[in-house]
Order: sequence, then C-alpha cells, then structure tokens
Amino acid sequence: MSKLKKEIKLYMSRFSDDGLVLSAHFCFAPEFIGFKGHFPGKPILPGVCKIQAVLCMLESATQKVPKLKEIISAKFFAPVTCNEEIVFAVRQVPGDNENAQVSALVTNGDKKISEIQLKIVFENKEVL
Repeated sequence: MSKLKKEIKLYMSRFSDDGLVLSAHFCFAPEFIGFKGHFPGKPILPGVCKIQAVLCMLESATQKVPKLKEIISAKFFAPVTCNEEIVFAVRQVPGDNENAQVSALVTNGDKKISEIQLKIVFENKEVL
C-alpha cells in the first residue's frame, strides 16, 4: 500500500455506507504528506489526494482493492487547506460490477469543493 494511501486512510472519519451512498469526513493536518510542496507556505490539497480518498472509501466499503481505470471528470471549485473538514459523498453509477463507475461530491458545509467521476476496476484480491 502506498504511503499516500495509508496516510489518507488515517485521516478518514465517520465512514458510513447506507447501501446507496458512501460518506466520510476528512480533515488533513498541516503535516499531511499531500501538502508537501503543494504549495510552499500556502498548502492546498492536491486533486490526486481527493481521488485517492474516493478509492480508500471504496476499499473500506467493498474490502476489495479498487484500481483507477479512468478519470471521466474532475472539477475543482474551491481549494482545501490544512485543518479544513471536507465531506465526501460517493455513489456508484449503475452498471457492471467489474467496471464500476462512481460519482463523488466533496463539500465543506454548504460549499461545493469538487465533483469527481471515475471508472474503477476491482482487483480479485481482498484487502489485507
């Protein structure tokens, strides 16, 4: 497991799965690895960290390893900095289970942070 993925999982809280929507809160501390170099003196959470957070949520829900097949769409509306709580709501778009398509909405209160659509393939191996 990559260092980034491990660290993102540590920051995930209040994970829930109601059968339709996965939900989780993230609040990244100033020392979070994703802020290193992005940007010096003014840390901003990279988009790749948001995508990896979605993959971590899918892994927690399915106990299978999701692999990113395609970024269909990634729209970023507002930056996220240290100690700012963001909430992810992830829905699976109907389709076959092998090539899943998911849609994620990231918010901070009433503020829309980003909308992400991904194609995912689940590996046969289970999470250790």
